[in-house]
Amino acid sequence: MASWWRALVRAAQRHPWPTNVVLYTTLFSAGDALQQRLRGGPADWRQTGRVATVAVTFHANFNYVWLYLLERALPGRTPRAILAKLVCDQAVRGPVAVSAFYTGMSILQRKDDIFGDLKKKFWNTYLTGLMYWPFVQGRSFCPMQMDAITLITNAIKWPVWGCKEINNMALGPP
Repeated sequence: MASWWRALVRAAQRHPWPTNVVLYTTLFSAGDALQQRLRGGPADWRQTGRVATVAVTFHANFNYVWLYLLERALPGRTPRAILAKLVCDQAVRGPVAVSAFYTGMSILQRKDDIFGDLKKKFWNTYLTGLMYWPFVQGRSFCPMQMDAITLITNAIKWPVWGCKEINNMALGPP
C-alpha cells in the first residue's frame, strides 16, 4: 500500500495539474455513484459518466487554475489573506462553478432548456455552498493543510449533494 501512495505523491509533485484533474474527476464521479447508492436504485453509469465529463472538462481544470491564480493574487496565510481568499472564492468561483455544473449537466442530458435546472436550483445550491465551502476552503487556505482523509471526505460530500440536486432527491445538505 505504501508504494502506490509514494508513487501517487511523486506523480502529483511532478505533474500537479493532471494529477489534480484525475483525482478531482475520480472523487466527483465517486460522489455521484455514492448518491445513487444512497438513493437505493440501480446504478446509472451514464449519469456518472456525465458527471465525470463535466468534472474533467470544466470543474477540475477550473478549480486548479482558480486556486493557483487566487494564491498568486492574494498570497499569504494571515487571517486577513485567508478571509480575502474566502470572500473572493465565494463571490467569483461559487457562481461560476454552480452555473457550469447545472448547465453542463443539462447539455449532456440533452435537455431542451439547458438553463432550466440552473434557474430552478442555482440559489439553493449557491446558498448551501456558502454554508459549506468557506469551512473547507478556509481550512485548505490555512498553514496546516488538510490530511488526505479529510480532503477525500469533503471532496465527495459536495458532489453527492450536487448530484442529488440534479435528481431532486432528499438527502439533505452536505
